[in-house]
Amino acid sequence: MLSWLRPWRERGWTLFTAADYARAWYLYGGSVATHPLIVERLSALAEIPVRYLGWFAGDELLAAVPCWERHLALSKDVLKKRGQRGLFDLGNSEVILPIAEQARVPVRWRMRYLSELNRGQITTLRPQPDELALLRPLHDCSAKFLYNLRRERRLLEQLGGRLRPLSDYSPSEQAGIYADLFRRRWGFAARGEPHLAEVFGLLREFMTGSLLLRDEQPIAIQILYRVEAPRWISLEYINGGVDPRSSDHSPGSVLTFVNAQAARADARAAGKPLRYSFGRCDGGYKDRWCHRAPVYQT
Repeated sequence: MLSWLRPWRERGWTLFTAADYARAWYLYGGSVATHPLIVERLSALAEIPVRYLGWFAGDELLAAVPCWERHLALSKDVLKKRGQRGLFDLGNSEVILPIAEQARVPVRWRMRYLSELNRGQITTLRPQPDELALLRPLHDCSAKFLYNLRRERRLLEQLGGRLRPLSDYSPSEQAGIYADLFRRRWGFAARGEPHLAEVFGLLREFMTGSLLLRDEQPIAIQILYRVEAPRWISLEYINGGVDPRSSDHSPGSVLTFVNAQAARADARAAGKPLRYSFGRCDGGYKDRWCHRAPVYQT
């Protein structure tokens, strides 16, 4: 891990506790990928120690970073090097570090998909070729697009389709349904399949969304993680599965519509902007649902 470079990476930063990091996150905000409990629980699952570092001006904490040596904690690169790539899946999540609005700090750890929200606060940012797909606000969706989705939902309901909160199911039930529908849709196993029940159990309080059933059988599922920061709501759409035998009624699109509408309503009730990320923008259906946002790397 090139630990001899640690003094250079951490120059100006101070090692502190997980509780200090949590205080920074709940003060300045962050995203799913940097939430203190998610970092703590998934790091413990991977058996990788976290170094929590803070940037201070006198006694005032201005910024915080959770690290796996030279990488941001929960890094896919670290898991891959350790032969643990299939341990859990957070997709290409938006990374928002907890940094005070007026702060300007150097970040020397390796990380990608850094949010535009941190653009003016991190002095070492470089543009990343990829873009992030963020859910469009409702007013940015065409009337025809919304009409078609509502129509598909009505047709599916007439054919025995109904929705249930994903929280109605245990982690092992969620894992079994997701693994089955993912394999049906794609023809191969979902990333982290052997550990899905354990991961869903660890992150249960952050999981949100509905399951779509037809004649009481699951036909579409999406794995969504939600956290609430002081000034916004961060939601990550990791992946999903669909039974192709029901594809003539667009269950995937219907579920995306239902989950998106619920997330918008949730954000309105909280009086906060919604950052609903579909991960890396790779065209296709994401362009129908999302606008493109720049991201950065260090």
